[in-house]
Amino acid sequence: MTDQAAIAQLMKDVQQLKDINEIQKLKYAYFRCVDTANLTELRTLLHDDVTNDLVGGDYSVSIKGADEFVDFIRAQLHSKIVALHQGHHPEIEILSETEARGSWYLWDLFIDMAANTQMYGSALYEDRYVKENGRWLIKHNAYKRVFEVVEPLNGPLNLRTHLLGQTGFKHPDDAVPALEGQY
Repeated sequence: MTDQAAIAQLMKDVQQLKDINEIQKLKYAYFRCVDTANLTELRTLLHDDVTNDLVGGDYSVSIKGADEFVDFIRAQLHSKIVALHQGHHPEIEILSETEARGSWYLWDLFIDMAANTQMYGSALYEDRYVKENGRWLIKHNAYKRVFEVVEPLNGPLNLRTHLLGQTGFKHPDDAVPALEGQY
């Protein structure tokens, strides 16, 4: 391999590492935006034509379009929800200068204070990404559950702070809970 070819390969390898890092940051931001109901930023992470396929224990949701997905998150992660989504063990494959795919292992907790239940479990995400105008976006977002447990809460939830209580959508007849009390 000539020095020029070696330098070209090194530059390509560095760009791929940069792209992988940007995709990881993209997915981390996605989880943060979902858990904090930062829907404005969430929308900026999604391709306009994003597709979503979410399969759990007793649900299967398919959504087309970024605005529709943001509306879905708004309705699901509201002020009576406590949510935690953590993506681990990313496996990112760069397919071209503008396309990539990734697998993530999800661990999540979802407490529904209105239904007095908690759900926790794990899932495997299989995503696709596109790079437009120098920026990676989520083009396809999908998971299938590895396991999912839904159980009643054992007594009132003694939250000391509750960000979604402040930032999450308030459904009709749904007041923001007092942070100093029990739910």
